[in-house]
Order: sequence, then structure tokens, then C-alpha cells
Amino acid sequence: MILLAVGPGMGALRAPGIAQELVSAGHEVEVVLEPRTELFVGPAAFASVARVVAAASAPPEAIVFAPATAGILARLARGMEGVASHFYASATCPTVVAPEIDEGTASHPAVRENIALLDADGVRIVGGAGEVASPAEVAGAVLNAIDGPLTGLRILITAGGTREPIDRVRVVSNRSSGKMGRAIAREAWRRGAEVTVVAANVEEAEPGVRWVPVETYAELEEATIRLAREVDALVMAAAVSDFTPTEVHEGKIRRGGRKELDLRLVATGDILEAVRGRNPKLFMVGFAATHGNPVPDAREKLARKGVNLMVGNDVSLAETGFGSDDNEVYIVGRSGEDFVPLASKREVAGRILDTLAANIGEERVG
Repeated sequence: MILLAVGPGMGALRAPGIAQELVSAGHEVEVVLEPRTELFVGPAAFASVARVVAAASAPPEAIVFAPATAGILARLARGMEGVASHFYASATCPTVVAPEIDEGTASHPAVRENIALLDADGVRIVGGAGEVASPAEVAGAVLNAIDGPLTGLRILITAGGTREPIDRVRVVSNRSSGKMGRAIAREAWRRGAEVTVVAANVEEAEPGVRWVPVETYAELEEATIRLAREVDALVMAAAVSDFTPTEVHEGKIRRGGRKELDLRLVATGDILEAVRGRNPKLFMVGFAATHGNPVPDAREKLARKGVNLMVGNDVSLAETGFGSDDNEVYIVGRSGEDFVPLASKREVAGRILDTLAANIGEERVG
């Protein structure tokens, strides 16, 4: 059971969303409302997902204070009695705090000291001054703090699509949005993993993970090879350029009166093969994006690149192509394949990680 303590503030309107996220991940949630919280949200808002209680029915797996006012931060940091703060004082479980304080309040020395004390005590602080964390961010931090199926694993994920410059304005690129890689990173984080993302031209960073932005194939290759030494598994979800211009023109190529432009391209390398050569025991997941049946291509790449799993998807389908919110994939392993029918990328990410967890466990035992 997870205990959600809701403080008085506009962020209380997001608290039912936090409860829903936690319940959808398979956890029971009990809610405690701080004094004056019902000015913002009442018990009826939680009726479909969680029970509002005066006291926790059992020792919680984790405690969440969201939103947490400056007063709640002070009570937690100083061990002062409160409606929900005594649960924190007597518990040894993970605690997540989502402050709701403006920048002026956040800059006050006492508030800064209280946050520092909580941080030193191992409390996870989500959000900051003038920034109220989203329900997904808060729930993600809670789920990561609880022992999950990927707890203890360090996972490196590549996401997005590389851009190869022609000049200082134009690039050769692809249509990848980075949504699949982000979904895998989010689900891995929620399942307890320590996650690093090498993000090729992905506009928005994923909360809670280590985010390494890159642009070109060369930058993606360097970062992936370097970081692969530090992890237990690599999920190569980025769409990588197969070719790059042989020459990058300074400035902008002017059209002038020309009718044609000759552009010479040279093949890039193979990041998965390079990583495998340096890390023979690393668990690796690759992606094979094809037009048409992806299984033959996925099987061929599985063998040639020496990876543990290959995820094949048909990008010619309108509902599962680049930029879509859904996907349909085959997860191909050395002992067979698993078809994941059309589903949200979050669900697909979960199936990929389920397979990773099962297979990496077998290999460690073996």
C-alpha cells in the first residue's frame, strides 16, 4: 500500500491523477487529506481509485506528500507532529515529496534548509520552485523508489533520430520522434532501473533519468560506446543514419542559378556491433524498422549483430509509423518470437522490458 498525503494548494487538483497512476501500476493507495485541503479537492475525487482515510491501515510501502506546502516541508524536516507527517517520522519506507512553493518562498533560507535536510535524509524531491510536478513525474519517482522487477539494473537507452549536416542549415535525417525510446525509458524508470538516455534530437527530456543529448551519428556512437561500459543492458531504440555527407559546407549552400546539387554520402558504422565488440557480456536489445513483415529482418540482425533481443516493427503502417502514439512489434529472441499487437507505446515498452527482465535473469543464472 502507498500512502498519499495531499496538502492544501492548487497542486491538490493533480493528486487524483497521482493515485490513478499508482493504481494503474498495480498498487493500492490510501489518501490522507491535510487540513484545508478540501478547499481544493475532496474525498469524492478519489472515490474511483483510492480510499481517503484518517490513518493508514497498514505500514505503507512508500509515502508521498503531494503537494507539499512550506509548512509541510518544515514539519517533515523538523520532526514536527502533523496529520500525515508522523507517518514519515515513524516509517522506514521510501518517501517522495512534491513541493508547491513559489520562487520567493523557495529562496527563503529556512525553506532551503528544510529541503536540504529532507534530501540528506534520503527523501526524493520532485519538482521545484514555481514548478509543480506532474502526476506522471510524482508516480514515476514513487515507483522507482519501490523495489520493482528492474531494481538494481542500469539500463542505457538510445532514442530519437540522428541528423547529419549538409551545411550549417540543412541536414539529412529521418522521421523518428523519439516516442518509443522515451516510453521505454519511462517504463524502465518506473520499474526501478537506473536509466540513462542518449537522446538524438528529442525535444523534451524524460524526468527522473540521466539525459545525454546528441545530434549526429558520430556523437551518438561516441556517447553510446562510452556509457555502455557502465550499464547492465543497452536498448538501441534510436533511428540511426545509415549515411552521412562526405563534406559539410561552411555556412549555407547558395542556390544561385543551379538546377541540381550533387550530394555525396558515405555509410556510417554499426553502433550495436561496435558496442558488442567492446562489451561481450552486455545484454543488448536492437530495433529493426522495416517496410513490410519485420520478422525476417529482425532474425537476420539478431544473428549478425550478436544481440540478445531484436524488436521488429513495420513503419509502413499508418497507425504504427514514425510519430504515432501506438506500435505493433515482434520481439525476436534466440529461442523464438513474441508478437505484440497494436497497443500504446507505453504498453509495448512494458512488454519489451518484461522480456528483457526474463531473459537477462536467465542469462545471469546460466
